[in-house]
Amino acid sequence: MLDDAIFTAGDLMTRDVAVVHPEDPLRSAVKMMAERHISGMPVVNDTGDVVGVISEGDLVRWHEGYTERQARWLDLLAEGGDLSPVFMEGIQDQNRKVKSVMTTGVKTVTEDTSARDIARLMYADNIKRVPVLRDGKLIGIVARSDLVRALAQKLGEKPTASSSPVGTVNDALRRGRQTIGIEQRVGRTGERD
Repeated sequence: MLDDAIFTAGDLMTRDVAVVHPEDPLRSAVKMMAERHISGMPVVNDTGDVVGVISEGDLVRWHEGYTERQARWLDLLAEGGDLSPVFMEGIQDQNRKVKSVMTTGVKTVTEDTSARDIARLMYADNIKRVPVLRDGKLIGIVARSDLVRALAQKLGEKPTASSSPVGTVNDALRRGRQTIGIEQRVGRTGERD
C-alpha cells in the first residue's frame, strides 16, 4: 500500500519535535517523555545537530554497562534493599545526563524521503523513529505510528459513487487531518505508540 503512495517524510512528520541536549539531566528527559506521551526523542547539540536519540529502550537498558557487582546492587534496589552510598553517588554523578544513555549513530532522512523508504529503513534497522533533516538541521520526526496512521487512512478510504477515486496517500492524509482536526497533534510530538 505504501508502494503506490507518493508521500514523503515532509507529509508525515511531526514538526514540533521534543528535543534534549546531551548535557541535560536525565530526569528532565524522562519527565518530558512522560508529559508528552512519547517513547523517544532526538538529542541535539549546541549547534542544533542531531547527535543521538533517547528512547524508552535506552532508559530500560541504562544499567547494562555495569559490573556484575553493580548489577546486584540494582537488584537489591529493585527489591527494596539498601544500596552502597558509593554506588548511589556513582549513579547520580555519572548517569544523570542524557549522554550517558542516549543512542548515537542515528539514522536520519530528508523531508523528501518517501514513506516506503522510511518504512524500509525502520524495518531494516529495527528503529521506531527517524529524525527529518534539512541542510543537516532537525525539522521534524517520523515515527512508526505516523506510517501506521497514514496506511490506516489509506486503507479506510472507499470511493463513493459521487466522488472521484481516492487519489494519493497525500490526498488521504490531508482529508484525514481535516476530518480528525489539527488539535490532536498540538502538544504531541515524536512517537505515540
